[in-house]
Amino acid sequence: MEVIHKIGRRKTAVARVYVAKGKGNITVNKKDMAEYFTTAPLQYKVNQPLAMTNNDGNFDITVNVYGGGITGQAEAIRLALSRAMCELDAENRAILKPEGLLTRDPRMVERKKFGQKKARKKFQFSKR
Repeated sequence: MEVIHKIGRRKTAVARVYVAKGKGNITVNKKDMAEYFTTAPLQYKVNQPLAMTNNDGNFDITVNVYGGGITGQAEAIRLALSRAMCELDAENRAILKPEGLLTRDPRMVERKKFGQKKARKKFQFSKR
């Protein structure tokens, strides 16, 4: 098996994932995953596709991720890993699809409108 390369996106975060046979090391931007994602929920999100397909310690994963915040980056990695697991074995698709792990979340931040405080919030109107 050669290296599998997949891309995942969420909000403005873009993750490039490289999956190769190995012992289960996950490296994110040249750091260990536990060092990059310090909270348990983010680590769980990254490991979710591997745990659901029973591939926990089978692959070495290298990730390059940029843009967005830490949560968006974790979800971008999750999408890319899910796509890689589907390429490995077509049966994994039936496991990951019902959980929504193969769906690109299209929600983005709404732009700020001119003459307003934020996207929807307006300046206070006073009638004297």
